[in-house]
Amino acid sequence: MDQPLLEIEDLSVAFGAGEERVLAVDHLNLTINRGETVALVGESGSGKSVTAHSILRLLPYPEASHPGAGRILFVGEDVLKLPEKKMQSLRGGRIGMIFQEPMTSLNPLHTVVRQISESLRLHRGGGRREELRVVSQELLEMVGIEDAGRRLDAYPHELSGGQRQRVMIAMALANEPDLLIADEPTTALDVTVQAQVLDLLSALKKRLNMAILLITHDLGIVRHHADRVAVMTNGRIVEAARCRQIFSHPGHSYTKKLLNAEPSGRPIPCKLKGSPLLKADDLKVWFPIKKGFFQRTCDYVKAVDGVSLSIRPGESLGVVGESGSGKSTLGFALLRLLQAEGRISFAGWEISAPGFRGLRPLRRYFQVVFQDPFASLSPRMTVEQIVGEGLHLHRIGTVAVRHLMVAEALKEVGLEESFMRRYPHEFSGGQRQRIAIARALVLKPQLIVLDEPTSSLDRSVQAQVLDLLRELQVKHNLSYLFISHDLKVVKSLCHRVMVLHQGRIVEEGPAEELFKNPKHNYTQTLLAAAFD
Repeated sequence: MDQPLLEIEDLSVAFGAGEERVLAVDHLNLTINRGETVALVGESGSGKSVTAHSILRLLPYPEASHPGAGRILFVGEDVLKLPEKKMQSLRGGRIGMIFQEPMTSLNPLHTVVRQISESLRLHRGGGRREELRVVSQELLEMVGIEDAGRRLDAYPHELSGGQRQRVMIAMALANEPDLLIADEPTTALDVTVQAQVLDLLSALKKRLNMAILLITHDLGIVRHHADRVAVMTNGRIVEAARCRQIFSHPGHSYTKKLLNAEPSGRPIPCKLKGSPLLKADDLKVWFPIKKGFFQRTCDYVKAVDGVSLSIRPGESLGVVGESGSGKSTLGFALLRLLQAEGRISFAGWEISAPGFRGLRPLRRYFQVVFQDPFASLSPRMTVEQIVGEGLHLHRIGTVAVRHLMVAEALKEVGLEESFMRRYPHEFSGGQRQRIAIARALVLKPQLIVLDEPTSSLDRSVQAQVLDLLRELQVKHNLSYLFISHDLKVVKSLCHRVMVLHQGRIVEEGPAEELFKNPKHNYTQTLLAAAFD
């Protein structure tokens, strides 16, 4: 029998020391053969990403350690003992990785073409600039980025979350690796592009005889694309079997719990009466495209093009559409985090009026949960400082009162009070998202813009967060602008839905009616992909 491509034997990973020590991975064993896809599934915090980062020795030193005699063998060599120079040749070369948070993995100061070219140059030994540009464009086209030639010179902040994720996939595949570690590879992608990217990975796996370690909380993806499944909780693998067996005859109670977790419930009853809390008229956000030595504007990217909307107290408005359709840009413009044309009013105040000086005190009452939790959390601040920063800025309460308010906010999102002393890098992606939600909730706002708030959460935690959002909405009469590509989640929370395509509204209306009888072709395509 051929030697496995990757063998993980008795691996343990610990963070901290003494009483503060946390065992994130506990005596884990896993084997991956050439040409197969092994899915590692489990709730956030179970140790999936820590395991993946251990394979490439990307865990922070000295915070993380490998107690015991565990080994990670890649083609027979223990990567935990390899010299750093050899590890550098493996990373991005024979082992590629798609990271969970693309915004923090891409250099904000470098263009897309420069970052892809750097990976090609390092592992292929150079290349002419024109040749690298052509290969980079081919990679972007391969992962489904429209108008790839224009996107080559874009910076990460100029791309949507889904587009950044596809750039990460292109970089990971650039050198045709033997093993691809895909850590939530479709988290930021809309349902239509998810299928395209996963089909692409499957095709490349066959062509290159490439192995894939697929880390995900989306069991629908696992069912269609994995050969074997390992179920992980509390740092241990509790069940491992062929994919068909896991879904037809799960043996462990935890596996059964994961399989039964799906977004459910209905939006809370809401009387859509009274004056709008938030209103926007003919909102436009156009990004200039500059060319030539003098950088003259030759065209515009019309991210948001003439959008009008309103949200009443206690109402949830869902904004859906493919990545790059303008969803997040719309949310940031409404919060005055991006410059926009048009009129925006909040609670009767025209916050878009030139010279309006009352914006800062009003910000307490409209908060945001960003799509990428790691990028929005300062790595130098503890959880208590992050969640309590708004309280400090708005001078709410004493130090002792703020401490209690932070603890209460963490408890509401399912985190322990003991987490307050820890830093963002010590948490899983899902836990970091819950910290971001707590930061928004602690100020008791009237409106929260939720930009893909459940995209990095496993299905069971998604249900908990949706229940929490509904509960808070009833308790505080909160309004939500809910931006998401997950239509199942939108259906369970939102009263009205607005469909964006290329910066324009193509359809909107009551959620129940829109999901039952979509009128526009684009809406029908989205719904077919989501509920297939």
